[in-house]
Amino acid sequence: MATGAPWGTITGIPMADAHGSDLLALTQWLSPAFPVGGYAYSHGLEQVIAAGDVTDAASLSAWLRDVLRFGAGRMDAALLAAAHRGEDAAWLTQVARSLAASKERWDETEALGRAFAEALRGATGDGPAPMPYPVAVGVAAQALSLGTGTVAEMFLHAFASNLVSCAVRFVPLGQNEGQAVLAGLHGVIVEVAAQAVALPVDEVAASVPRADLAAMAHETMETRIFRT
Repeated sequence: MATGAPWGTITGIPMADAHGSDLLALTQWLSPAFPVGGYAYSHGLEQVIAAGDVTDAASLSAWLRDVLRFGAGRMDAALLAAAHRGEDAAWLTQVARSLAASKERWDETEALGRAFAEALRGATGDGPAPMPYPVAVGVAAQALSLGTGTVAEMFLHAFASNLVSCAVRFVPLGQNEGQAVLAGLHGVIVEVAAQAVALPVDEVAASVPRADLAAMAHETMETRIFRT
């Protein structure tokens, strides 16, 4: 069977089947099993848990909603959407780097993007150049028969899922509580993805100073499990 696009789209099969195959490809790329090392990053969540700002499911949900709506969630989804639309990846890379509010935020997006590109090349024989994570995923997903909104939703769900997993281990929360928090974020994820698709890159910004300060404070934590 011929492969028309090396990252997921299969030619010579019905469109519905190609769409399903591409959705599975994206699900694989964003799953915890794909070796990007996302589990090692808490995006500052470890610090706010240690500080006593996130102590249960309710406070976790509130923190994640803010990060999704006003922080890295919205920002990364907009960068991903622009990359998926075919905007210049080199320029988007510079924008993504300029928006990193801390060293750890820079390290996180750069390391995840580099690992994603390497893992995709290892799995398929092809992939994007190393670049910030949302830009790399957006560029790679151009080869899939999926809408930009769908790609953004899946990306945001993976981001939120990883942070919920961090909290389950570190608060700690029960597995059922963690899944309830994630399910409660589905509406926010759809909302943020839709906004990101329509957001011009020159209007991308974040306004979650507590999350940014948490990322900065995390650098000097004496004992820590996560890299960010």
